[in-house]
Amino acid sequence: MARVAAEASAHRARGGTGARRARRRTGIMGGTFDPVHHGHLVAASEAAAEFGLDEVVFVPTGLQPFKTDRRVAPAEHRYLMTVIATASNPTFTVSRVDIDREGTTYTVDTLRDLRAERPEEEFFFITGADALSQILTWKNAEELFEAAHFIGVTRPGHDLDGHGLPVDKVSLLEVPAMAISSTACRERVERGKPVWYLVPDGVVQYINKHRLYRVDEGG
Repeated sequence: MARVAAEASAHRARGGTGARRARRRTGIMGGTFDPVHHGHLVAASEAAAEFGLDEVVFVPTGLQPFKTDRRVAPAEHRYLMTVIATASNPTFTVSRVDIDREGTTYTVDTLRDLRAERPEEEFFFITGADALSQILTWKNAEELFEAAHFIGVTRPGHDLDGHGLPVDKVSLLEVPAMAISSTACRERVERGKPVWYLVPDGVVQYINKHRLYRVDEGG
């Protein structure tokens, strides 16, 4: 998807600093974060560097329409793990906007609520390239592209099927650490395997303290 790559370069060139930039650039990284891992953090850091983002807001989801086939850790646990994981980076913040909203989480609602809080900022929504390839099936897809530029994060060598996506609203970003997955982390914990260095140290300790992802887990 060469046109997407070219558009990413154009957005990076417009990143700039100081007087050259009229609007604050804010990355929005939505996800279940069950648990948050180093792949998420590296992706957010790379997006901030490549697109000149002033801040990346991590937004743990509430109830998701596409993840009904498994039990998800309680929202408060996922929120607190994300706070722990991002605390050392001054560019990262965490929002409760999705977990405090009742009902199913849709990206369009996330963007609407954050827009109400941040009316003057330019939004860049960071998500996996696989998810991004399905964006035209998301609720109010047309509104999404009006609300934000979308950054699809992928592993090196993987392309994005961008058929039908507006090339001026979508960019692709290769991040090696995306080989880590939350699913693999949960499965390792369930099997009694360590997840040190896959997730931040504080998150490992939180998982152990609250006995998350174990067969006998209580929450």
